[in-house]
Formats: sequence, C-alpha cells, structure tokens
Amino acid sequence: MRKMTKKNKVLAAAGALALVAGGGGAAYAYWTTTGDGSGEATNSEGGGTVTLHAAFEGGLTPGDSRTVTYTADNADPNTSTQVGVLTASVSTDVAGCLQAWFDVTADTSNTTVAKNSTDTIVGSGTLTFNDSATVDQSACKGAVVTITVGSV
Repeated sequence: MRKMTKKNKVLAAAGALALVAGGGGAAYAYWTTTGDGSGEATNSEGGGTVTLHAAFEGGLTPGDSRTVTYTADNADPNTSTQVGVLTASVSTDVAGCLQAWFDVTADTSNTTVAKNSTDTIVGSGTLTFNDSATVDQSACKGAVVTITVGSV
C-alpha cells in the first residue's frame, strides 16, 4: 500500500466533500414511534363555605307574616361561590312556643356570591305565625324567633 502524502489526503477530503455537497450521495436517519401520555393538576377546592343570614322584622302575632330576605357573605379572597337551593327552619327560645306554629319558605335565586363580598341577596321567603283557634299561643309572647338557613 502506498503511503498517503499530504497532497493526496487533501485531494481525498476534497473529493468526499464534493460528493456530499454535489448530491452525489445523501444519507439520513429517523425514528418513528407510537405512544400515549397524560398530565394532571389539582383544581381549587372552591370557595366552599359562605355565611348565610336571614333577616325579617319582629313583632309577629298569631296570623301574621313577614317577608324574609336571605343574604350571604363570602370571605374567600380568591373564589366566587354559587349558592344553591336554600333550606330554612324556625325555632324559638321558649319551650312552649312551638315550632309547628310557624311556617317559613325559602325561594332560591341561585346567585353567585363574589369573592370578598358581604350581604349579597341570595333569596327571599315568608315567615308565617299560624293562628290556632283551639290552642292558647300566649307562650310566644316576647319569644325570640330564629330562622336557620342552609344551602344544598
């Protein structure tokens, strides 16, 4: 085998370069594949809890009714919360003033309570002190009537 001179090495390199640059030969490689994947992140737990209030005028007497306004406060600084169906019940602070003598309704507005808000009206209803023709309801004189409101 003949010894390659510097000149021959340059010529051989130039010839190889000319082949590649001139399109005398081309080579490429690629891979194909199949697959799948997924990703996940945890959502906010939501505003969750709002504080509900029921407001109505006092002074009820048997046979009388009052309009009830339901409001909500949302102390969450990040999330608004929608109030669903309202539920309401009546109690008094006097054992002889029976819960059964009262009816309360709660009409729902499905209102969104904005973050950091207070006194957002979320519904209304009626509180009625049912009159009994057969039972003395004097135990309710001066009794404190409380409406407990919830949302589901």
